[in-house]
Amino acid sequence: MKNIKFKFSYVVSLLGFLSITFVGCERELSDEAVFATFSNAPEIFSDSPVGMGSDFYFPFAGSKATAWTVDESEGYNSDASMRFDVPNANDPEGNYAGAIFRIDGAGRNLTGFNALTFWAKASRGVTIGEMGFGTDFLENKYMVIANNVNLGTNWSKYIIPIPDPSKLINERGMFSYAAGTQETDGFGYTFWVDELKFENLGTIGQPRPAMMNGQDITETSFIGTVINLSERGLTQTFQLPNGINQLVSAAPSYFNFVSSNPSVASVDELGMVRILDSGTAVITSSIAGVESQGSLTIESLGNFNEAPIPTRDPANVISVFSDAYTNVPVDYYNGFFAPYQTTQGGAPPLDLGGGQVINYTQLNFVGVGTFLNVQSLDLTGMTHLHVDINVQEAIDPDDFIRLQLINDVGGNEISGDFTITGSQLSSNSWESFDVPLSSFNGLTVRNEIGLLFFISDATISNIFVDNIYYFRE
Repeated sequence: MKNIKFKFSYVVSLLGFLSITFVGCERELSDEAVFATFSNAPEIFSDSPVGMGSDFYFPFAGSKATAWTVDESEGYNSDASMRFDVPNANDPEGNYAGAIFRIDGAGRNLTGFNALTFWAKASRGVTIGEMGFGTDFLENKYMVIANNVNLGTNWSKYIIPIPDPSKLINERGMFSYAAGTQETDGFGYTFWVDELKFENLGTIGQPRPAMMNGQDITETSFIGTVINLSERGLTQTFQLPNGINQLVSAAPSYFNFVSSNPSVASVDELGMVRILDSGTAVITSSIAGVESQGSLTIESLGNFNEAPIPTRDPANVISVFSDAYTNVPVDYYNGFFAPYQTTQGGAPPLDLGGGQVINYTQLNFVGVGTFLNVQSLDLTGMTHLHVDINVQEAIDPDDFIRLQLINDVGGNEISGDFTITGSQLSSNSWESFDVPLSSFNGLTVRNEIGLLFFISDATISNIFVDNIYYFRE
């Protein structure tokens, strides 16, 4: 099994906003009317939190809530700094450190700045998984994340550019971070942040926005499908004063999205693409007038053809994903194994044709997990794995999808695999597979099945999956 590195994730809910337009007013606004204004103060922390209110630290789920403190013995040319104690991986209070700093009260007008800056150092050389701003646990509308920030043991300055400052009229999400111990063998460490503030740096330039990670991607789809572009590599790159090109992940609301054929596919400011009819549409974007690299071409095939409905007796079935049965609890349908995995989709499943279906795109491998927070599957009494697969692209003779089962994940692991060849699959059509569990080479024990992998090694990149269940004959 490949080494697994779990990416920190947390649920982000993107809500729509209400656009208010005054049309045909009979009376003019009074000369005494005063529009609300918001503070444009740049400082967030300088010896102590600045203008944050009394309730501003909100930990991520599963993180150690007490990881952050003010350290009055360390500072960058100052008397104090923010201290972050990343816990050991087995700490019962939380196996990582992560939180947002959200203003308790009205937000700030950051339109006069183009970057979040800070000084930082660590007790050892480490890589911080995520650092950024704009996450407020409300709309998260203008979230920006710099991934894999490298900290050394000496103070250094860090710059996280703002993709389009004109958007930040009333921002409450001042800072966010997520840090774990994947690269320190599970051992905790400490890092410090000081002089955290927004700045207007005239030496930031050469903006290069991108969607789809800068690739021109074509996907087949169906009426009723909703595609979330926030999961499709929305980034912005700037050249920093030191010449380094800094890439950040940017929220969809920084982008101006355009559909070449809105009657086929519409797209809103939150990056939600809705397939409305059959045909072709190309989704492009820009930030602050700069055209993004990359595009998404959607070829809608019309109404979705559902997978065959299973008819086996539920008493003989353990169902992982099917509308026909009661499913067992599942940790995830796409647990992201960074940095190896490219697969998108799977969470949540799509609602198509009156039922749910999983769509994996950019597939190289993907795991369905039943071992983290749910009971592993005892398949001792089962004889077969059933799965329905619909490939959404042309199939070459050497293409394949390998199914892999892993027993006792993280313990005394035993795995086995079975390969479905390209000749057994069909383009834009469902194929049903009943694979004997005895055909999974090497799987000598199956009393704690925790992972089912779909592996294509990128030979096949776009599939629909339905009716994943085990049964006995």
